[in-house]
Amino acid sequence: MRGRAFLPEAATRREPGFTLVELLVVIAIIAILAAMLLPSLTGAKSRAQGFQCLNNHRQLALAWRMYSDDNSDRIPYASEDATDPRTRSATWVRGLMNFDPANLSNWNPDVDIKKSPIWPYCGNNLGIWKCPADRSAVVVRGISKPRVRSMSMNLFLGGWGGGPNEDLTVMPYKVYLKQSQIAPPSKIFVFLDMREDSIDIGNFEVNMSGYSPPRPAAYGFFDLPGFYHAQACGFSFADNHSEIKRWRDPRTTPPLVQGGLIPDVFQSSKNQDVAWLQDHATRPQ
Repeated sequence: MRGRAFLPEAATRREPGFTLVELLVVIAIIAILAAMLLPSLTGAKSRAQGFQCLNNHRQLALAWRMYSDDNSDRIPYASEDATDPRTRSATWVRGLMNFDPANLSNWNPDVDIKKSPIWPYCGNNLGIWKCPADRSAVVVRGISKPRVRSMSMNLFLGGWGGGPNEDLTVMPYKVYLKQSQIAPPSKIFVFLDMREDSIDIGNFEVNMSGYSPPRPAAYGFFDLPGFYHAQACGFSFADNHSEIKRWRDPRTTPPLVQGGLIPDVFQSSKNQDVAWLQDHATRPQ
């Protein structure tokens, strides 16, 4: 036929592919699916870290119990008495946690953890001394080094080298020196994971103001507990069970101070989380 050009069949066939509109639709669908799945994946990761944290607590509390069994029922001190050097060897862990890279206690387990009286019962497992959700670190000569500890001990277990300090809020309450004295063991916590900007020495001191007789208006904090598990904290107890406690009052979980320490001594009137901590720390004399 005149006036009509004929091209080879290969030249007229359209190659398969996506148009721009089709690509945009696919990308939009992927974005929607990712948005739907991401919270589930984040939640699954948080739950997995929570289970690992509970396991760490159980193992650390078991080491604490085995130490007591081998030492005539005596438990290690939550902190040493600075005026009595004899208390050092029986203190569960020494050293000060902060964010100073020159402070070896932050990142070198040989300094404090491996000198702990309960270390021989830990199976050489450094991981049980830290909550897996605690990602805090210090930069040492350009290298980021994870901090070694997020677990602290209830001050009322062993106290300051076997007794209370000058703080009058400690005086009217029991400082347990033997495992058999802790009653009921299912309600008195041994360890908890602390937040990275509040942990310092080895103890966690519950402010007992307002506990007995009850005066909720007097509640407050001396230290702040961890909240890495979706506003919840890991605890181990004297009967060797562990659990996750979810905090209810937002004053218990102020935002983290990255790379520094938060002011953690403050009043918190009628805070039900303080009431829970008090009821699981000790009992009146």
